[in-house]
Amino acid sequence: MVLWAVAIVGVLVAGAAWARAGKTARKLEALNQSYWELRYDYVQLRSRLAQLQPPDPTASPAQDHATPGQTAFVPLSSLKR
Repeated sequence: MVLWAVAIVGVLVAGAAWARAGKTARKLEALNQSYWELRYDYVQLRSRLAQLQPPDPTASPAQDHATPGQTAFVPLSSLKR
């Protein structure tokens, strides 16, 4: 009788853990989506701001472009096309 009670409690705990893991996975997916949306908006706003500001005459032209070792941000929407 005790073994059945332990087994039932174990199944209930496993079910609760499974449900909590699913809820956590959904939260993680939502946070990941929000992060990439904010990152995309940030890059868009930064480029719009750069277009509004006049170029600095003292800056060298090499500073305007990304350095070869630097990774550039590529929006996911451009990869889906």
